Amino acid sequence: MTTLLPGFDESLNRALEECAREAGEDVDTYVVRAVASQMLADLMRAENPLAKDLLNRFSVSGVFTSSGMPNVTAVVNDPDRLNALYATGLLDSPPEQIYDRITRAAADALDAPYSAVSLVDVDRQFFKSTAGMDIGGGERQTPLDQSVCQYAVANGSPLVLEDARNDPIFKNHPVVRSGAVVAYLGIPLMDHTGHAIGTLCVFDNKPRLWSTGHVQVLGDLAALAAERIFGSASGRAS
Repeated sequence: MTTLLPGFDESLNRALEECAREAGEDVDTYVVRAVASQMLADLMRAENPLAKDLLNRFSVSGVFTSSGMPNVTAVVNDPDRLNALYATGLLDSPPEQIYDRITRAAADALDAPYSAVSLVDVDRQFFKSTAGMDIGGGERQTPLDQSVCQYAVANGSPLVLEDARNDPIFKNHPVVRSGAVVAYLGIPLMDHTGHAIGTLCVFDNKPRLWSTGHVQVLGDLAALAAERIFGSASGRAS
């Protein structure tokens, strides 16, 4: 048997081939993805701002691309939903303290390292506010294929992932495969007609047990964000 990796003996190479086969990949793809995941994990632990740029470059190159995710394009591109999003005027708008206070409160209340108010457009995810995420250099968006929030938006209900690596669907998501997102909790931001424009979410790069209390607290904060965006329902009724 030809040695596939330096330092691996025949039994280790057989094990490598078996792991790649179980993942549905060839050995080269499996090794490249493993190395890329470790690089991202090391940079994120060090809070190195290069992590986000590296994830974007890996996304463009297709390192974490997977066809295993459901297609939610029809919901994301629904004209009424997009009109509701565009009517807010929040896309590409500057940071605002009110939203920053909400994301900080979400991260603190759920003891999560990362939190965001995300807005889901047809081809991108724009961050109106973040906590714990380095978005220096003015880059406040990611390609839509890196968005977990789009699935909370598409379902119109909370998305709860305690360890996405073990979820039969989300284990295929590029940011889960990269190790950037392991646990995720997202609440859709709904207008008064039931259209979800984005989420208030928290996430972690390690597993988390999200309780009903966590969902309730994040839901209350999401309601505050939605009220700020759309106004109170009672106010409109009057």
